[in-house]
Amino acid sequence: MDKITRRRFLTLTGVTAAGALAVGATRIDWTDLLSAAQQNPLRPDAGVLVVVTLYGGNDGLNTVIPASDRAYHDARPDLAYKPEEVLALGEGLGLNPGMKGLKQAWDDKRLAVVRGVGYPKPDHSHFRSMAIWQTASPETASKTGWLGRWLDATGDDPLRAVSVEPVLPPLLAGERTAGASLPVTGLKLPTGDLGAAFAALGQPQQGEPMWQARAARSVVDLQHAAQVLGGATHGSMQQAKTKAKPAGGARYGALGAQLDLVAGLVEAGVPTRAYSVSLGGFDTHADERGTQQRLLTELDTALTPFVDRMRKTDRGKQVVVLVYSEFGRRVKANASQGTDHGTAGPMFLMGEGVKGGFYGTQPSLTDLDNGDLKETTDFRDVYGTVLEKVLGTDGGKVLGDHKGRLDGVLAT
Repeated sequence: MDKITRRRFLTLTGVTAAGALAVGATRIDWTDLLSAAQQNPLRPDAGVLVVVTLYGGNDGLNTVIPASDRAYHDARPDLAYKPEEVLALGEGLGLNPGMKGLKQAWDDKRLAVVRGVGYPKPDHSHFRSMAIWQTASPETASKTGWLGRWLDATGDDPLRAVSVEPVLPPLLAGERTAGASLPVTGLKLPTGDLGAAFAALGQPQQGEPMWQARAARSVVDLQHAAQVLGGATHGSMQQAKTKAKPAGGARYGALGAQLDLVAGLVEAGVPTRAYSVSLGGFDTHADERGTQQRLLTELDTALTPFVDRMRKTDRGKQVVVLVYSEFGRRVKANASQGTDHGTAGPMFLMGEGVKGGFYGTQPSLTDLDNGDLKETTDFRDVYGTVLEKVLGTDGGKVLGDHKGRLDGVLAT
């Protein structure tokens, strides 16, 4: 997925036909968001949804691992994790050993694992499957993303849905508008003597003319933005990838930088209700075990401090994180110590308002559909639930006649 161009991905998903992607995909900066926070601050009780996309098709069976199931070991003897290697959740399942923070969230009843998530008549193509997940339209091609339709249904302000990824994902493209784009790059203020001199420019002086006062105030606003938005606004994405994390020597990573920025925006009261972030590299056709565990560790070390940070403020307590990938992998390993494109996989929901535990039925590893897992939970059930419980919108306005929902996973 990382080698596919943005243009080709959008063309093959079919979402480029949405005129809003061309005219409404607003590139914004910190001034737009902080101005919005002052003029129309996020209500402390307003739900906020953070969608995490794992591009490439994450292997769900080595994420939420049926380590006690003999069929699992028979199907992938060299890729399988032993029961003593996984982080036990119960019911014969355990998390990948790289997900220690999510295991703590599970123990704290703040992690929901939705099992067997997919859609009818699954497609093994990255492009078609991602288009289905991002448009929430399995049966027919749609020119709008599901959160884009939410924007259309509830107001056309692009600041209500923001992508902090390098590109704007199709899920934020509506018919009349699209979400805004705020990539994690480049707000870097001078330091040392130059920094002190720069800060002094913002100090007000008695009797100064109106426009001089406004110029000084802009310097103060800039410094405030850097302080509020935090380290993720400083330097390039490459620098963000190597920023050290305090816990266990893990690296910060691109996803951590994205979530750090989201956290600062939530705490600043920016009126955005939906954010999109992503992590790529999950197309593990060869040498999967080490690659996937590294990526899941990066996911874990990004999500864990983000969720813990959000628990500390009233606005942060309203944040719900949704994690998904376009499909799972085949049950049987291939000859290259990897797995090929499959079907159903787990989704995660995290946050203070999440009622932790298992939801949905674990797919059978012996009752397969031509070697693939059979979907037991429709992904639109999850979308409908967060639309109604987090974003406060009638799911029918976005999902049409799909009525499925997950009972009890989110606090009312």
